[in-house]
Amino acid sequence: MIFKGLEVSVSGMQAERVRIDLSASNLANVNSTRAEDGQPYRRKVPVFEAVLDSQSKNTPIYKVRVKEIQTDPSPFKLKFDPNNPDADQNGYVRLPNVDPIREMVDMMSAMRSYEANLTAFNTHKDMILKSLEIIRV
Repeated sequence: MIFKGLEVSVSGMQAERVRIDLSASNLANVNSTRAEDGQPYRRKVPVFEAVLDSQSKNTPIYKVRVKEIQTDPSPFKLKFDPNNPDADQNGYVRLPNVDPIREMVDMMSAMRSYEANLTAFNTHKDMILKSLEIIRV
């Protein structure tokens, strides 16, 4: 029970790390007009869920985890570029549905959440160490 607070913080940091990785992947593919399926890259977003820790019987403890990674179904952007090899017969190129500003805001939000979890982790760790010092004296 004493380390459950640390586990909750770690689960939050792991979930936010996935969110940061997906934002970085989305930013890296902002100009990818052809993915594995031949279509432009689609933005990916994580879906989080709270999971009840079944080992803690006295106090319910919820952790967070990534339930799934979804693709954003919003439409692709169109850009008129008749010289691009991926242009259609009208000269339009379909670009990924990734907005770099939105991705940067998501990444900053994920970083702040990660830092909050890290602060909670360190606070809990300090409380455990102080408790051990009290017991030792």
